[in-house]
Amino acid sequence: QVRLVESGGGLVQAGGSLKLSCVASGSISSADTIGWFRQAPGEERILVAGNSRIGTIYADSVKGRFTMTRDNAENTAWLPMNSLKPEDTGVYYCTVDAHWGQGTQVTVSS
Repeated sequence: QVRLVESGGGLVQAGGSLKLSCVASGSISSADTIGWFRQAPGEERILVAGNSRIGTIYADSVKGRFTMTRDNAENTAWLPMNSLKPEDTGVYYCTVDAHWGQGTQVTVSS
């Protein structure tokens, strides 16, 4: 069982930046997929960024602003988020294959 712990969320003004991190309790080097999902209040959870062996994909709404990275040696994934918008608000979850973290809240004020 891999335990994931996200951090880096918070309250930021529109146009600001945050960098989310996801630390895994075990190795992620053999993970097939690593992803970041967002769930806004009253909405379904959506994929924001996902990395697999064939590449990385982003939701259209975050392309050019978010860049997902992973460091297998550190068992860590990051999601730097720039030019944040109020619609980026939500709880962000990290996933490694079928494992989910507890989420970190991101709130962007207008």
